[in-house]
Amino acid sequence: MPTAAGVEARLPIRSDMDLVWVRQHVRQAAAQLGFGLVDQTKVLTAASELARNTLVHGGGGEVEVSHVTADGVSGLRLTFSDSGPGIPDLDRALSDGYTSGDGLGMG
Repeated sequence: MPTAAGVEARLPIRSDMDLVWVRQHVRQAAAQLGFGLVDQTKVLTAASELARNTLVHGGGGEVEVSHVTADGVSGLRLTFSDSGPGIPDLDRALSDGYTSGDGLGMG
């Protein structure tokens, strides 16, 4: 199990400009930890999508960026939170083939 080395930042997600700040901060944190370009791109893409979902579907919120270590390897933990309504039926939402919308996403 990873152990937290400390919370680096709590960033608000309330506007499109905040999405830019989240991406910049996550990119910088990943680079400082020595992530290669491919891994930086992967974590940045995930952070960007989660931040946008927090804003659009959760009505805004925040992300906590933490450095973690596990088995001597450093990493990032990104914890997104919002005040949205949540998922009414989590079991159904996690079942194969279920979709809650008409977009191109998986669910």
